[in-house]
Amino acid sequence: MNTSVKQAPRLASRFVNRVLAIKPLANIAKHQARQMMIKRAEKIGVNWLQEVQTLQARDWQSDLAKVQNPKLSYPEYYLRSFHGYEKGDLCWEAALEAEVAAYTVHASIWSNAGAQGDAKLRQSYHDILKKQIPTEPQDILDLGCSVGMSSFALQKVYPHAKITGLDLSPYFLAVAHYRSQQRHANINWIHATAESTGLPNASFDLISIFLMCHELPQSATWRIFAEARRLLRPGGHLAIMDMNPKSEMYKKMPPYILTLLKSTEPYLDEYFALDIEQALLGAGFNTPTITPNSPRHRTVIAYVKT
Repeated sequence: MNTSVKQAPRLASRFVNRVLAIKPLANIAKHQARQMMIKRAEKIGVNWLQEVQTLQARDWQSDLAKVQNPKLSYPEYYLRSFHGYEKGDLCWEAALEAEVAAYTVHASIWSNAGAQGDAKLRQSYHDILKKQIPTEPQDILDLGCSVGMSSFALQKVYPHAKITGLDLSPYFLAVAHYRSQQRHANINWIHATAESTGLPNASFDLISIFLMCHELPQSATWRIFAEARRLLRPGGHLAIMDMNPKSEMYKKMPPYILTLLKSTEPYLDEYFALDIEQALLGAGFNTPTITPNSPRHRTVIAYVKT
């Protein structure tokens, strides 16, 4: 497999990269992206500041202690700034804003969807899962589960399945644990790296990766696909929902908006250059199906050769 990034960023993207290489300008872009998000949230009826303030008032130490693996070593790529947070996903601010951020970002996918855009996006993904995976999975792993929104959505679709949510951020998992208590949801939360989970071979029928691959360098993506192959039973499926590099929305995105986006997504060029079909074939999966499920997202489904 060719391990180099195959496609050079387009001209606008290269210009953006040069701008973001200047730290003061990058910091301004991050601040602007954040302020744009908060203003959009209030406009669509998501009370960003109020919701986050409510969560901040809670003592999270008990939840954190129940999910955190203190011996875990974080890969270098995870220690970078993400989504406008200097500490990336390794901070309370990112964890406590994850839900309102999802509602806000996904509100713009479809016109007039508003705060329901997030639910519509997840439903579009699950509709494809139900159509292309005929046998209902009994054991599901949600890789990169964040604060559990994707795990709870999967549990609703597959109420009889045993669901495990795995993430690298203990802060995200603390929020997931709290939300599962509120929902009386029986989900097993694991603090581990997606490329080396420590879970047994062939222990899952379905592994779902929801909006994680665009946050990874290609080298990590390949290792995660190999780990997913190890964890799946014969005939098991890997399902990936993420940004669609072939979407016209990204091709036509104004440089200013692209700058704001890339200021919070350091591995976006690598993701857009990834040949995901070849990466999955190289990990031992059958040829995947790739199905657009929103104007700017795609669902990729591959299964383990039997």
